[in-house]
Amino acid sequence: MLWIPIDRSLDIPLKRQVYEYIRNQILHGDLKGGERLPATREFASQLGISRNVLIEAFEQLLAEGYIVGHQGAGTFVAQGAFLEQEQKREQNKVSSISKGNQNEKDMIDFRSGIPALDMFPRKEWGKLSKEVCIDTPNSIFGYGYPEGRTELREVLSHFLRKTRGVVCHPEQIVVTSGATQAFSLITRLLLSQGDRVIIEDPITHEIQTIFTSTGATLCPIPVDELGIRTDRLITKLKPKFILVTPSHQFPLGSILPIQRRIQLIQFARASNCYVVEDDYDSEFRYEGQPINSLQGLEPEKVIYVGTFSKNLSPALRIGYLVLPQALIEECRQLKWFQDLHTPSLDQMILARFIEDGLLERHIRKMRKIYMKRREVLRNALVREFGDLMRLSGDSTGLHLIVDFPSVEVTEKMVEKFYLNGVKVYPVERHSFHKGRHQNKLILGYGNLRAEEIEEGVYRIKKTLSLKG
Repeated sequence: MLWIPIDRSLDIPLKRQVYEYIRNQILHGDLKGGERLPATREFASQLGISRNVLIEAFEQLLAEGYIVGHQGAGTFVAQGAFLEQEQKREQNKVSSISKGNQNEKDMIDFRSGIPALDMFPRKEWGKLSKEVCIDTPNSIFGYGYPEGRTELREVLSHFLRKTRGVVCHPEQIVVTSGATQAFSLITRLLLSQGDRVIIEDPITHEIQTIFTSTGATLCPIPVDELGIRTDRLITKLKPKFILVTPSHQFPLGSILPIQRRIQLIQFARASNCYVVEDDYDSEFRYEGQPINSLQGLEPEKVIYVGTFSKNLSPALRIGYLVLPQALIEECRQLKWFQDLHTPSLDQMILARFIEDGLLERHIRKMRKIYMKRREVLRNALVREFGDLMRLSGDSTGLHLIVDFPSVEVTEKMVEKFYLNGVKVYPVERHSFHKGRHQNKLILGYGNLRAEEIEEGVYRIKKTLSLKG
């Protein structure tokens, strides 16, 4: 019978220890595709842990595609979840972007990616701000290092390992002024005139603009209900990198399963290119635990991009890159050329906020709030439109997709929505190949109260004049 080493002295929840051990056994081929896993009751008894702990670990593995369940037959290792391991090089530490006259105050804005601004933890942040200003040495008020404060990078590396399965040491982290600067640095690091970049289609239009600013050629790959179509990847494209949003695809909301993640990594290896993982709001998952990062599968091939704009506030302008060893020093130099360093005081406050457990507590609190707002939006849409629409992409993040099969959402219609006091955002704006998503709207709910959501859906119904 499978044995899992359990260490109760570790600062890692038991369910995560179980999940990671089985996950690694599958990835490394020690547990083969089709192999049957033990029954949870007997297995939990053998390990001396609660059966609920084991069930939660199995549910996470099931959500990510590592295992499959067959009713009446048991639980089995999924086929195609084995990732051949390359020779691992020792990781040596490196030294040193308003319209009309509509009254904006009365406007209901379904913009995605905006957290609940009124829920920012002002009291805790203010307290830490005062303490940092008083207690830190004078040197913090001088020029800092381009890669960021050591204090923040150290706590961030531990936090990412614990919550997202990111494998890195502090020296691999470069603190940036938001995710926008992170993508700008990647562009300068890897792209030149005529280079190719593989992107998801659709993907946020802003990122497309950043990548093409160097004269690079975008190679779009369509997205389906499971994320980027890895079967459409062609080695002869020879891209510099592939941009993906695997834990919550933007804008469609799909989650990339382990089989496609492995295919993505195998393609990157064969093409000698990097994968850029944009992991922008995956902490807010409402069905199971947050999906593990892609970076944890292959740290030397994946560039991980994160930000605190979604889980705290866009006003902080703090993001970060987790880089493969080969890119660290050049990225530090480019960061220095751009702005010397991200504000040191904000970094120190954030480091304390994370270290004191306040970020995790805030995320847990906001996950409950966003879950309620998501349900209000879902219920309002079902009530107003019924079978005239379809919902998708709502298991994670701060937005969902609503598809009106009988409606073509044109820019003229968006203006009509605006005149009726509601801002909506078509998926088609983010499509590279137009015409595939003209019936879909992105509705963000993070920064809207329940009554605003209800009124906003009413205004959408009024604008469309559909009979539900």
